[in-house]
Amino acid sequence: MKNGFIKVAAAIPSVRVADCAYNTERIESLVAQAEGLGVEIICFPELSLTAYTCQDLFSQQLLLEEAETSLLKLLEFSHNLDIVIIVGVPIAHCGMLFNCAAVIQRGKLFGLVPKTYLPNYKEFYEQRWFTSAAQLLTPANIRFCGQSVPMTSHLLFDTDRITFGIEICEDLWAPVPPSCGLALQGADIIFNLSASNELIGKAAYLHSLVSQQSARLIAGYVYASSGYGESTQDLVFSGRAYICENGHTLAEGRRFAMEEQLVVSEIDVERLRIERRVNTTFAASRNVMQQAPAQHVELEPVTQPAERFTLTRPINAHPFVPEGKALNERCEEILCIQSEALAKRIEHTGAQTVVLGISGGLDSTLALLVCVHAFDRLDRSRRGIVGITMPGFGTTDRTYINAINLMKSLGITIREISIADAVTQHFKDLGHDPEKHDLTYENSQARERTQILMDAAGQMNGFVVGTGDLSELALGWATYNGDHMSMYGVNASIPKTLVKHLVKWVAENLADEASRETLLDIVDTPISPELIPADENGNIKQVTEDLVGPYELHDFFLYNTLRFGFRPKKVLALALRAFDGTGNGSRFDEEVIRHWLTVFYRRFFSQQFKRSCLPDGPKVGTCSLSPRGDWRMPSDASAAAWLDDLKEE
Repeated sequence: MKNGFIKVAAAIPSVRVADCAYNTERIESLVAQAEGLGVEIICFPELSLTAYTCQDLFSQQLLLEEAETSLLKLLEFSHNLDIVIIVGVPIAHCGMLFNCAAVIQRGKLFGLVPKTYLPNYKEFYEQRWFTSAAQLLTPANIRFCGQSVPMTSHLLFDTDRITFGIEICEDLWAPVPPSCGLALQGADIIFNLSASNELIGKAAYLHSLVSQQSARLIAGYVYASSGYGESTQDLVFSGRAYICENGHTLAEGRRFAMEEQLVVSEIDVERLRIERRVNTTFAASRNVMQQAPAQHVELEPVTQPAERFTLTRPINAHPFVPEGKALNERCEEILCIQSEALAKRIEHTGAQTVVLGISGGLDSTLALLVCVHAFDRLDRSRRGIVGITMPGFGTTDRTYINAINLMKSLGITIREISIADAVTQHFKDLGHDPEKHDLTYENSQARERTQILMDAAGQMNGFVVGTGDLSELALGWATYNGDHMSMYGVNASIPKTLVKHLVKWVAENLADEASRETLLDIVDTPISPELIPADENGNIKQVTEDLVGPYELHDFFLYNTLRFGFRPKKVLALALRAFDGTGNGSRFDEEVIRHWLTVFYRRFFSQQFKRSCLPDGPKVGTCSLSPRGDWRMPSDASAAAWLDDLKEE
């Protein structure tokens, strides 16, 4: 430390899930770089020795032993180094498993700090594997890596210059983070080992959270979160890193970087200590934290007749779609999340190709654009993207031409395989009249297309990229074991109202002139599965929104049902306000809204069986229907109560 400054680093290594040896090598490499830069303390992400996304592998004895062996290796590596290293490691103790931060220096393990708050909601299931630090009723001294070491969340580490404390990921999101107590007891800097997945809009919120916590504590705050290499089975980790000081961001990493990062800066500890002394509230807080719980004061009931209530506040009709500049930022962010997820899956599987069906519609177009973005980021030839157009009985010239033109302009490999003969033979085998345009007629085409894609992928050492979106999953608007199935669904958490904006954004910001023209025409094409023959003029006859309802409404219903769990009656009330023609939505009367809301609940409940076996795909926004993440629902749940609620006045 010089003139009150201490040099710190947040490191984001490349990881391989459950490969402790590889992860240790990458940690050692970054430690060596940091040591050369004069860094005094370096912090790595949560569970950095094993990777965060090991899931049920954390119950495997081999993984726990490998983690301990790797920490021993890191201790040996640090034997002659002054730098303090903070890494994440799972620790078994007294029949429990703890998610810990290990603090090491000069070959010695000084302490283990277990995570206190274990998220167990939405996509997080940490309580399935780990135990909270709160279960350690007294500080424990455990034997680990051949050393006796303290393990408790109430640890402060003193150097001859500073005192620092540690919290882990979700701890920061708690109403009263452990760092509050640590700072009040003397911690100048808080280090946070994290593995926070990427979601649209989350980065800005998290950055604010880190910055504001450093301001609230009048402290330094160093935050390091998992990045490239973590599993993208359902989530994406973008490698966030922040170094903040009393509300100011000194340095930050680059999200979605596919290479390792070392974010370095200097925290002015002397200034922080002066600020604390001047701010008398800081000292007063030490006593307040030890006071008895607040006393409740009960007021008289407040009642108002129902007829006096009118909802006057604006309700956003398009909750998935921001406006203005925020929409451009959202689109860019989503494309990065999708393409990084796909890139990881490509590298992990060693696939030579990705295969997808190109219909000339919005969803397959977005999936294709994601593939192109991923291949470009991986510096691979776009010829490894195989687009297969499969014209059938309902294919129109407009969608067919758009599909061919787009594939040509993007420079991918094009294959055309007609499904007409195969499906006709299938009808003969089934004894089905091809003039009867029923469910069998439609589903046979969808399943034939999926069979072609699956077999073509096997033929070309690749995998099938799914194109279905969140809105279709909510409504079950997909053929089971047809377009419902793939090896990786990049659009799985993108709602239909946002798909159109994403394609348009790519057209206006990233595409060449030829691609732009085609993309904009695709945006203007009516949404249709094209499973029914066109009309006499060759135009699309089967328009999806005529059959299942306007996606503008369904996405509004979906958001308020999934995000907040509102009862149908409230969703209806919000929709009546959002679509009354005074806000940013279209105008729909109550009869129309009530009708399609009823359809929404009927389909949402009856089609759960399709969502129960969804392929892997990245979570992008706050709403997801992955059975491994946000939404677990029995396929035979009754919709009766929800439908009855809509009938009540």
